[in-house]
Formats: sequence, C-alpha cells, structure tokens
Amino acid sequence: MPATMLLTVEETAAQLRIARRRVFEMIRDGSLPSVKIGRSRRIRSADLAAYVANLEPDAQQPAAGASVPA
Repeated sequence: MPATMLLTVEETAAQLRIARRRVFEMIRDGSLPSVKIGRSRRIRSADLAAYVANLEPDAQQPAAGASVPA
C-alpha cells in the first residue's frame, strides 16, 4: 500500500511541477480522475501514476540515446 493513498490538488501539482489551476483543469476535462471527500478534492496516487504512465513523449525531442544530426 502506498505511503499516501490520496493526494491533495496542491500535492499533485507539486509532484507534476505544474500550477494548481492546471490540475483542476485536468480534473474538469476528465484527463485526471479524482474523488470528492466532503468539500475536498483528492487524487488517488494510483490514478496519478497511471496518468504519468500514459503520457506520450514529445515528438520534437530526440529519444534518449538517439544520435542528433550534426
């Protein structure tokens, strides 16, 4: 069982290094699932891990270990 099962929006934003506002946008558009406990919004650590695992690499950046044309 993870040390923290539920993360606050602020903790999620800190882990992703994005603004709190952006986390709320992701929740609103459905890209990041969340649960509501009372008046508080929480993100399951497993849902955050799944979100990160499903991110696509940026096509503009060369893959790690790839040679860059001179």
